[in-house]
Amino acid sequence: MRLSLFLSMILCLILPLASGTARGEAENKACSGEDKGCLFRLLEDTAVTVKEDSWRDSTYRELAKLLARDNQSDKAVSFISRIRTPDTQALTIRGIGMAAASLKLPAEQYTPLFAKLTEEANKITHPPSQAIALTYVAMGQAFAGDDEGAMKTAGAMDNAELRNKAYYESSKVQAENGRLEPALASIAAIVDPGFRAKALRTVSKIRADKKDYQGALTLAQKIENPYQKSQAILYILTRQIAPEEVSLE
Repeated sequence: MRLSLFLSMILCLILPLASGTARGEAENKACSGEDKGCLFRLLEDTAVTVKEDSWRDSTYRELAKLLARDNQSDKAVSFISRIRTPDTQALTIRGIGMAAASLKLPAEQYTPLFAKLTEEANKITHPPSQAIALTYVAMGQAFAGDDEGAMKTAGAMDNAELRNKAYYESSKVQAENGRLEPALASIAAIVDPGFRAKALRTVSKIRADKKDYQGALTLAQKIENPYQKSQAILYILTRQIAPEEVSLE
């Protein structure tokens, strides 16, 4: 009797473990390598088990970026709150915004997304990371073509230096995409003259690198600082005559 009772207890302990193992193996085998939905679920379930915070956070970040690229932005945003480190939260906000913007969706689809990303950025309790996250939101809006939204996001930042940085980063995205007027509007909002000159020189260089020399010159001519202006014009000439020397600073 005692032996049978002992064996029954052992079986009670072993069977759930065996069942769980079999079930886990069955779930893993159920995924086809081309079944994105199943793979997303498998990745999410696996990421939960990562013990190291930084590794788990980076996995969530990359998963969120892929979800946004797969046009699952709401699901992507839901992962931000699972991330513990503020800087990774900020990078996740950047990744989601830029990935979604790359899809070139109708403008009305971006408004609620960037509103949610702004809300998530404002939840970050580490001030520097929060400012970076809001800058990334503005960059994402600029990349999506929502120049008005980018200006509004940057303008809402309290710190003047960080606000200027947000305008600067937005202008770079706008110049990269050939939208000179919005880029100039972003730069005009920068209150620091030195930083404004740097921004104009940077976006002029961006256009010169794309062989839009007229656009580069238009931007260079807006620079008030004579030295910075001369360097921008010098870069435009060098880019055409001696492109191997385009490392000019």
